[in-house]
Amino acid sequence: MTTAARKYRSIPLGIVIRRVPGVTRWAKWTWRAVAVLPGAAPAKWKILVQTGDAIDYHATTLSLELHASDAEAYRLGLSTKPPSVYILMRETHDEDYPIDAVSVTASPYEAEDYTSTGDQLVEKVAMPEGLVAWVQDFADMHYKEQVFVKRQRDKQRRDLVEEGVGDPRISQLTDVYRAPSRKEQVP
Repeated sequence: MTTAARKYRSIPLGIVIRRVPGVTRWAKWTWRAVAVLPGAAPAKWKILVQTGDAIDYHATTLSLELHASDAEAYRLGLSTKPPSVYILMRETHDEDYPIDAVSVTASPYEAEDYTSTGDQLVEKVAMPEGLVAWVQDFADMHYKEQVFVKRQRDKQRRDLVEEGVGDPRISQLTDVYRAPSRKEQVP
């Protein structure tokens, strides 16, 4: 395995989206991401389970990519209860399927970045145990503890000179914050 291959891993994840009847007259349906299927084949809105009006769809298959530089974020995500992946979804103009899964990540930092714009919907979905082990293995392999180094001040005394205090046109030292008057101005 090359060095680049060790710093990057990818796995296909099937995204399961559930459609249930809406609770108001303005929203006919409610759509939510409810599960992921590791190693899933490509699919486009394939019905998995139908119970009454609720339908679980295998909406799409996206690639979950792990990068060595994000190992700290993956460890943080794995420490949550339950460990989760985050699915980025956007609204579409299709009446049958008004939501589209665009991306998936295991990094809570990246998920937070997506929520700040407000254009996308980010759903938190619990990871299956096998996916937890896969992400944990990658994060443990690449995580490096950052040693805290306290910043040392230099020994130079900066409090001896009062630069920028008051108006330089005022000659008296008693009130350096006083505004100058016309007769005290130096040409």
